[in-house]
Amino acid sequence: MKPIAIALTGASGMPYALTLLKELVKTQDKIYVMISTAANTVIAMETDLNLGSDSRSIEKSLCQYLGAKDEQIEVFSKNQWTAPVASGSNPPRAMIVCPCTMSTLSAIANGHGDNLMHRAADVVIKEQKKLILVPRETPYSAIHLENMLKLSQLGVVIMDANPAFYQSPNSIQDLVNFVVARILDHLEVPHDLLPPWQG
Repeated sequence: MKPIAIALTGASGMPYALTLLKELVKTQDKIYVMISTAANTVIAMETDLNLGSDSRSIEKSLCQYLGAKDEQIEVFSKNQWTAPVASGSNPPRAMIVCPCTMSTLSAIANGHGDNLMHRAADVVIKEQKKLILVPRETPYSAIHLENMLKLSQLGVVIMDANPAFYQSPNSIQDLVNFVVARILDHLEVPHDLLPPWQG
């Protein structure tokens, strides 16, 4: 099975990203991870996790934190143009940007591949693989909405970090799980975070 790629940008919402990674570790042989400098800062602000500053340290910290197997997670720096995700000849089977800043969304919508995250998303779009963006911003401007519409018309899934309440959540983690469950559903990755709606 081909790897899934996940990119973390500097928006608030790191509990979504870490919960998603925990779930992917349970089912995926290989996960590619890209973390922006701003995302690393936000992780330290929103969680008890200190990843370090270089790819190797981040990889080691993530594997320990998530209980991943050796080499199950591979972390790439933003300028690592030799990474598999940079080439259309070896795209991941899906990519998720979670959380997704508006600047990252804009870069992807307008084809600005000036770092590995943007290039990887461009590869996923052009190779017609699944791309899921999880924006975490409010309110949205007309510019944000126009960029989302452009991407949606290309087949990109725009999945707002917008939990529901019909499942009677008892904790913040329950709300996080709702959003992550929807992401996993779209990836067709099994999970037990939330039962399907039965009416």
